[in-house]
Amino acid sequence: MKKNAAEILACLRDHVDFLDEAGAGFCLAGPGRRPSPDAGPAVPDAPESRSPGPGRAAPLAPSRPPARPASPDGRARRDATAADARDLGEVARRVLACRLCPLHKLRTRAVPGEGNPAAELMFIGEAPGRDEDLQGRPFVGRAGQLLRKIIGAMKFREDEVYIANVVKCRPPENRVPHRDEVETCWPYLVRQIELIKPKVIVSLGRTPTEYFVPGRAAMGELRGKFADYQGIPVMPTFHPSYLVRNEGNREIRRMVWEDMQKVMALLGRK
Repeated sequence: MKKNAAEILACLRDHVDFLDEAGAGFCLAGPGRRPSPDAGPAVPDAPESRSPGPGRAAPLAPSRPPARPASPDGRARRDATAADARDLGEVARRVLACRLCPLHKLRTRAVPGEGNPAAELMFIGEAPGRDEDLQGRPFVGRAGQLLRKIIGAMKFREDEVYIANVVKCRPPENRVPHRDEVETCWPYLVRQIELIKPKVIVSLGRTPTEYFVPGRAAMGELRGKFADYQGIPVMPTFHPSYLVRNEGNREIRRMVWEDMQKVMALLGRK
């Protein structure tokens, strides 16, 4: 699908805005600069599904490793099948009706995720915040606006990617989700990954990263090098909210952009 002039200008504007915020010095840096690699171990199995009680949505069973799509040149995109779209819709319906953990008592709206059911790139964050809870959509607050600038700077349209969180309901006062909350929600995310079959996952922040890349290493050590989740490359990087909280720190933005450039190179978008 060809872009019209307005779409091209919007993409260019997002690209320039993000690069400008990443720091003028970085924008002018030569092509020889490369981020240093970090290590990342394997990922644990998804938790077992639970038997639903009265009034509870049935949880999704743990998934098998997603099948990798055949691609003659390694870059061809896949078309979503009707079955894929229907199954993602069923995941969303179960999330919206879910009462498997206490977070449902405090939510305004659950936030299943949104985007292209055949996306080659998937962004996974921690949990909804206040704006997301009100709107039922992921990454719509200030951090979300920055993420969407990053997506544009990566030469993607928003309708070409998929955005989701590990936890689908807002924790009180935006606290870090508890482990039992993450493990209860995890099968929903696993099912989404299985259906979408992304070529790359970007793990935003510590909470999703510690499930894709378990261990005690800090985000500063994990970011910048691909890990593996059931055959899918996973790029850990800082959460956009961390960039917002440190908006004067251009070094952090530079590191995130270096991480995204690696993703772009792997997907043939650089």
